[in-house]
Amino acid sequence: MKLGRGISPVIATVIIVAVAVAISIAVVSWIMNVWGTISGGVEMIKIYPDSKIYDNGTVVLHLKNDGSATAVISKIEVVSLGTDNKPTGDTQLEPGKDGTVKAQVSQCIAGGFYLVKVYTESGNVYQAHLQCVPSS
Repeated sequence: MKLGRGISPVIATVIIVAVAVAISIAVVSWIMNVWGTISGGVEMIKIYPDSKIYDNGTVVLHLKNDGSATAVISKIEVVSLGTDNKPTGDTQLEPGKDGTVKAQVSQCIAGGFYLVKVYTESGNVYQAHLQCVPSS
């Protein structure tokens, strides 16, 4: 009677490594979930493309908070045009909500593109390139 051989050491090693990687991924996911719950979540601001900079220096941003924590907008900067440290409008965005934030900076040249940075109280910076349009 011929006995069957077991699996080769190479295949056994590959299986052990694959199982270890799968378990590691599961543990990291669990830790990140627990950490997010403990720390109160994170904010994730999205700047919609209908946001505009008007040539008189008015910045109107349509924002959405896709995160799990409330986002508080502390300032708006348009690179090369200046910073508004006291934006107005919906400066506090609850998770899943969108709103409009306004700021006032130096005048821009209609047709030009400018880098806009949105700063939050938690220290995050979100940015987008927006075109300067003529004011109505």
